[in-house]
Amino acid sequence: MGSDPHGRFVQIYEHAYRPILGYVLRRCEDPDDAADVVAETFATAWRRIDEVPPGDEARLWLYGVARRALANHRRGERRHEQRTAALREQLNASPELAGPPAAEYTQFGRAFRSLSDDDRELLSLVAWERLDTKQVARTLGITRNAVRVRLHRARRRFARALSDAGIDIPLLERTAL
Repeated sequence: MGSDPHGRFVQIYEHAYRPILGYVLRRCEDPDDAADVVAETFATAWRRIDEVPPGDEARLWLYGVARRALANHRRGERRHEQRTAALREQLNASPELAGPPAAEYTQFGRAFRSLSDDDRELLSLVAWERLDTKQVARTLGITRNAVRVRLHRARRRFARALSDAGIDIPLLERTAL
């Protein structure tokens, strides 16, 4: 249509952004979702700049694009909610994932939960996920040396927590934990 698609897009954006944003905000509960829909609307306008009508018709065209983007967003939310509900049902029905009531946690479990989130995550990656120090380093985005130092300290703190709980595991420092 025009020889300067960038300039035309900027002009359309400057003229229509606020009305389109208002339109979408009035139809979305979450401002972050509204921002996503507005971004998708203008991304579509950029991709299809030659199809955007001239003058004020561009704003009306964008309302139509925003309307379809909102519909897509809502469909995506419904699909996400359905998948989440199905997963929640599976998890609730899974006997392997049903943990004991909080009052029934073992001394070992209480000692583990007494550690910091970082210590529990590090020890869990090694013991439960069976990751080596290189894999843990990649997962956490730190160096292997940092993993070794943190793991050594976490093991010592866990051994101390176990000892405080009256559990004697002398080999803890040398085991996979």
